[in-house]
Amino acid sequence: MEIVNHAIAKREDKQLLVITHLSQYLDYVTGFGGLIAPLIIWLTTKDKVHEMDVHGKAVINFQLSLIAYLIIGIPSILLLGLGFLIIGFAIVLGLIMPAVNAIKASNGEAPSYFGTFRFIS
Repeated sequence: MEIVNHAIAKREDKQLLVITHLSQYLDYVTGFGGLIAPLIIWLTTKDKVHEMDVHGKAVINFQLSLIAYLIIGIPSILLLGLGFLIIGFAIVLGLIMPAVNAIKASNGEAPSYFGTFRFIS
């Protein structure tokens, strides 16, 4: 009996990795697309594109962390205005980190999102 290796060679697609990181900016356009678009890209290409699983998990963890910061920050507004700092922190992270990690992806580096909780490992 012949054993055939069915391992699929993954292609390297840095442009798709960059698009995955930059698609998070859809939050500022549609209000919700920043989680859905990267999730769809990650789920459909994680087995086909080299390093997509690592970058996709980082993006999804970052988006879920931003949602957690907002869920914590909104009620914290009543607590001496502390929520404004938390929400401001989330907004600044949401604006800066996708661009930084898109540049890292285009250079072939691993993603690193500051202030991210690991929901998916």
